[in-house]
This record gives sequence, C-alpha cells and structure tokens, in this order.
Amino acid sequence: MDGRLGAGAEFLAWWAVLVVLWLVLVSTVDVLELVVGVCCAAAGALAATAARRAAREEPR
Repeated sequence: MDGRLGAGAEFLAWWAVLVVLWLVLVSTVDVLELVVGVCCAAAGALAATAARRAAREEPR
C-alpha cells in the first residue's frame, strides 16, 4: 500500500507542476486550454512516473 501511495503522490506532484507550467506558457487561458493542459499534464505525469520507476528497477 505504501508503494501505491508514494506513486500516487509522485504522480500528483508531477501533474501539478506540469499544469502550472502549461498555464504559465499559454498566452490566453480559457476553458479549452485548461482542459487540454490538464490532459497533457496527466499524460506527462504518467510518463515521468513510469520512467522513474523503470529506471529504479534492478535488472534481473
């Protein structure tokens, strides 16, 4: 359970940082840009979490 909690916290941290970065870099913030930013940030957070977990695993 602790591993899932840590992975969830890591995902949320990446997601929050990426959403803020998206909103800072977008010139006009409207509903569509917010939805696209949230979805892209979720994809980026998932990729970052997966890459970190893959790099942490030891070879068999």
